[in-house]
Amino acid sequence: MSPAAPQTVAVAFTGASGMPYGMRLVECLLAAGCTVWLLYSQVAQIVARQEMNLELPSRPAEVEAQLAARFQAAQGQLRVFGREEWFAPLASGSNPADAMVVCPCTMGTLAGIAAGLSQNLIERAADVAIKEGRKLVLVPRETPFSAIHLENMLKLARLGVVILPPSPGFYNHPQTVGEMVDFVVARVLDQIRVPHRLMQRWGEADGEGA
Repeated sequence: MSPAAPQTVAVAFTGASGMPYGMRLVECLLAAGCTVWLLYSQVAQIVARQEMNLELPSRPAEVEAQLAARFQAAQGQLRVFGREEWFAPLASGSNPADAMVVCPCTMGTLAGIAAGLSQNLIERAADVAIKEGRKLVLVPRETPFSAIHLENMLKLARLGVVILPPSPGFYNHPQTVGEMVDFVVARVLDQIRVPHRLMQRWGEADGEGA
């Protein structure tokens, strides 16, 4: 039997390109019945505006209300925390999320996590996930990778962190950008054991779904 889907998933948006991946991930998690704890960096606000014409206000309460309405979240299903909100539950090992995904993940954030800096709530939440043995997935959107990037990713991979670059496959013949986004989001959901039907799985006959 597959492990149960995590009840609470922390999602962090950082300033790398790839905001559609992060937003779609939050949408799918909420649709699957997960509780989502959302964090976002200041640069992520700029990326959201550039890539999606989406304004993410500076006040977490406003973002929470905006996205809860956008994705029709149940009361209390989506919580948004500020970058310096050190009393947020995911800042402590006594109340971590069941899993965490940084999507998209900048190389700066990845480096901070690899170094254990915990200089903001995103880095601290990731540090907690590692020390508490919870699933941590990083979706780094950068190319090409430098030796510094690769060394940081290898260090984290050896600690059990999943490094999942957003590299869509083409064997399912995607027809839209949305289908390419769903391919990557499906891989993230698989890693944290959240059921989905975003795409047909390899080896399945047409109509079997996923």
